[in-house]
Amino acid sequence: MTKIPRIVHFVFGLKEQLEPFHLMHYLAIESCRQVIQPDKIFLYYHHLPYGEYWDMIRPELTLERVALSKKVEDTHYDETLVPSRYRYAHHADIVRLDVLLERGGIYADIDTLFLRPLPDYLFEKPFVIAREPHYKDELSGQLRPSLCNALMLSAPGASYVRRWRDRIASELNGSWSNHSCFLAHVLAEDYPDEVHVEPGTSFLGVPCSQAGLRAFLEGVGELDTSSSYSLHWWQHLWWEQQRTDFSTVHGGDLTLDHLRQGETPLCKLAQPFLPALELESLGTCPR
Repeated sequence: MTKIPRIVHFVFGLKEQLEPFHLMHYLAIESCRQVIQPDKIFLYYHHLPYGEYWDMIRPELTLERVALSKKVEDTHYDETLVPSRYRYAHHADIVRLDVLLERGGIYADIDTLFLRPLPDYLFEKPFVIAREPHYKDELSGQLRPSLCNALMLSAPGASYVRRWRDRIASELNGSWSNHSCFLAHVLAEDYPDEVHVEPGTSFLGVPCSQAGLRAFLEGVGELDTSSSYSLHWWQHLWWEQQRTDFSTVHGGDLTLDHLRQGETPLCKLAQPFLPALELESLGTCPR
């Protein structure tokens, strides 16, 4: 059996870049570099990032420009359910499968923080993904079982990934997860020998809920990451300033000073990976 190579893939810049590369995204890559110590880190983009944090992390990356999916571009979105401004995430759903199929390795969303090295036994599996709580299908209104594609490990040419890639276009229906996390669960049920499913605590860390995100971002309540190799901070649920249903914190709040001086779980977990360079402009984000 082909082992999973120790290379890492990130996808970013699939929509036009209107703000500098953020400190939090720098931390995703820097924590990966320090904790995983991969042989190579790839970043796939369509619109090249820019800014001081980008300039700092760019030398650690192998960059590859990717095309956008015509199928995703042509998909209709009901703006009241899944706004089309999130279309870039569905482009990324396809890119991540393509690169894992071709090269294998670890795929991680850019809203990931690595905490501990991944155990060696995972690299002996053909494909690894973590379970997430049942998720509501926007179109049907039903709760459906789901596997989270925010962090995955794959051998090159893994049959599970090939099946997923072959079906993804036909499952794109304008919902958030039908073609991605819901389909991942269906395939795992149909082909259990081709996939190893980890508990959500292994790769997600932060519960996908108001309580989980308030604990992580604001320090309200408890957050246990003792069994997590990485955590996923569910950026799309709180990053924009006007989005306050999960947390009052937004991306513009997360400056270098905030993370360096703060006492929340986010701040404490991020501090080992913060840049030492003192620049007044670092950490700012247009509001």
